[in-house]
Amino acid sequence: MAETVELDVGGRTVRLSNPGKVYFPERGFTKLDLARYYLAVGDGVLRALRDRPTTLERYPDGVEGESFFQKRAPKNLPDWIPTGRISFPSGRYADELCPTETAAVVWAANLGCLTFHPWPVRRPDTEHPDELRIDLDPQPGTEYGDAVRAAGELRQVLDELGLRGWPKTSGGRGLHVFVPIAPEWTFTQVRRSAIAVARELERRAPERITTAWWKEERGEKIFVDYNQTARDRTIASAYSVRPRPHAPVSAPLRWDEVPDARPRDFDLATMPVRYREVGDVHADMDEHAYRLESALELADRDERDHGLGDLPYPPEHPKMKGEPKRVQPSRAKH
Repeated sequence: MAETVELDVGGRTVRLSNPGKVYFPERGFTKLDLARYYLAVGDGVLRALRDRPTTLERYPDGVEGESFFQKRAPKNLPDWIPTGRISFPSGRYADELCPTETAAVVWAANLGCLTFHPWPVRRPDTEHPDELRIDLDPQPGTEYGDAVRAAGELRQVLDELGLRGWPKTSGGRGLHVFVPIAPEWTFTQVRRSAIAVARELERRAPERITTAWWKEERGEKIFVDYNQTARDRTIASAYSVRPRPHAPVSAPLRWDEVPDARPRDFDLATMPVRYREVGDVHADMDEHAYRLESALELADRDERDHGLGDLPYPPEHPKMKGEPKRVQPSRAKH
């Protein structure tokens, strides 16, 4: 195969170097296959990434090689790809790539980017999230079916709060549910809303769902990872390819598909076929912007009536006001 291939992506020419390089040896998928995949789902992946500062998860030598997360935009970024400035918890900042056309996604794929990790903000306002993201993470001893059951209960909780979520597979065993919101609340307030939703789920099914941050306390349950809403935490975008040998992708689903879907059904080969048949089933997300007052009221009631305040932040975050001790319980006892 030629050392370079030029692809026409929405009227832009994107050059692919070493298109025959094998990225997924188990399946034989190459860099060119990856680029063609993102072309096939272009409108969908762009809908998920548009104007969002995005971290690139790169595997320049394929899934069996070294990898790294690239937060700052590459130095050779074309002038037609804009950037957005985001601030980290440390107070430092970075200018991240912000896709505004499918060609930017294919350009990043040429760098070995398999997975795109967009912030829940848009570049015009990077301080106010426009998505509430809920991560249902199966712990050892649980599986996708357990996440499905939790997702059904989550849907009911969201409905009671006047919210609607759009579900997708994580690309692994879990499920993500995104709620589009008006960009009027801070990262801290959005995280507080996520904690309130998670606690309500835990109250309804304490034997199956947990908010315990420390792994030693979770047990065989679905962990609602509220810290995915903390500043500088991101979730793989819809349609992102995940770095596993069989080349799975994070698949947007309709709610009626969630019970019967299986994560392994969606990969680099099968998703373009599904996309041709049904299109982007999350295409209407941007038409909605829900409000968080009801979730924040629930958080206030938890604190006032049950003494449930904040929960631990990720270790890289500075100590936050009202946060409990960030000490592993088994160590704290000693």
